[in-house]
Amino acid sequence: MTDLSEYAQRVEDLAHKLGLEYYPVEFELVPDKFMMETAVYGLPVRMPHWSFGVRYIHQLVQRNMGHSRIFEVMFPGDPCKAYLVDANSLPENVLVVAHVLGHADFSRRNQLFKRSMEMAGGKILEQAAARAHRIDAAIHDHGEERVEAVLDAALALEAHIDINRLLHRGSYEAPGTDAAVEAPSEPFRDRYAALPGEARRGEPKPVGTRKTLPPQPEYDLLWFIAQHGPELEGWERDVFLAVREESFYFFPVFACQIMNEGWASYWHARLLREADFLPHDLYVSAIKAHSDVVRPYAADKALALSVNPYHLGFSMWERIVETEGLEAARRICAEEDDFGFVRNHLDKELAEKLDLFVYEASSDGEIKVASRDIHAIRESILAPKFNFGAPRVAATKLDLDGSLTLDHDYQSDGRGLDVQRAERVLDYVVRVWRRPVSLNTVDDRGNARTLNARPH
Repeated sequence: MTDLSEYAQRVEDLAHKLGLEYYPVEFELVPDKFMMETAVYGLPVRMPHWSFGVRYIHQLVQRNMGHSRIFEVMFPGDPCKAYLVDANSLPENVLVVAHVLGHADFSRRNQLFKRSMEMAGGKILEQAAARAHRIDAAIHDHGEERVEAVLDAALALEAHIDINRLLHRGSYEAPGTDAAVEAPSEPFRDRYAALPGEARRGEPKPVGTRKTLPPQPEYDLLWFIAQHGPELEGWERDVFLAVREESFYFFPVFACQIMNEGWASYWHARLLREADFLPHDLYVSAIKAHSDVVRPYAADKALALSVNPYHLGFSMWERIVETEGLEAARRICAEEDDFGFVRNHLDKELAEKLDLFVYEASSDGEIKVASRDIHAIRESILAPKFNFGAPRVAATKLDLDGSLTLDHDYQSDGRGLDVQRAERVLDYVVRVWRRPVSLNTVDDRGNARTLNARPH
């Protein structure tokens, strides 16, 4: 065999034999530039925005420095869609095929991926293209500057969704006012009301209190602004809801990165080992590519100050399968996200074997090991993943004049905000909210701050 499609079919047959279960996978060879753009945008076709260009330049710099190489991009769904770089060698792409099948099996099993697919459907590429088409139509109708201002705000808040709520959720109950609620008419009450000194007959008797918005802290800021923005037009609300829907799609990828990349790496290594139909030289080249993927550090450095999710996840899954068995691993795959995975299955022995530690950097650039305590290591790995990687901010009060109050739950976050960055985000938000917006928070030194933004 010399053709990738032949090897891919044999690898798929082996995967089914070993018990992998997944929706059909459509593979496509693409140019390196297309792969870079897809990885940066997150989707092959997505709404246009300048921030993706910034990300593209960052990714290009990383790759040119030898810190990043993209072998594949895979989109879960029914069917799954996988892009492979056409300039990769045959052994590399054989490995990538096996890696993608591991991803496909993970996304079919894992509860977060299953929930996302049930809510949003399994046609993410088609849905994203349709949303991009609607954005293009809005640019044509309303001008690039207006549309970009809305996208600035929506993408600045793209991580501010409430993953505990449904993608398609109903609105709050319509708010009532005191004057609008009248007590039921009763003869005795009517006669009593007519007595001297009592309320005049026929005046409504207020009962209850005015309902407030939101009725409880609302962490789904994209949804709240789309629903209650005082002057948002229909197309503007659509932009916010489009960004929100894509965030719901991307959340499982973010929340399960260590598990998912580790599971795919475990299975590509196992499939290569058991693929007796592979020529020896192809197998050796593919295994070398595997070693590059799961190495603990970048380039030729002998010390890693950040965790490679492929390396950590692969090491953990190998240990779990070895000590608990494959069925236990599949149960963990279905039930956990990275928080449960790391806290429940990264123990002191494995952390020592992987030479994991918590470090701290001084202002003069000196790096030193701060702790090798297993609890500190786990929480250091997981801290950037809390709340989709974003500060935990809720809409807490919508005043009658449309002014909006946001509160940062910094006690849950365990961190303050970069005030300059927070002010920039507020500026984006107030442009579409078009009423005053305030944010109660603490700065990076723990000092209480209230940031205010008013429409220009």
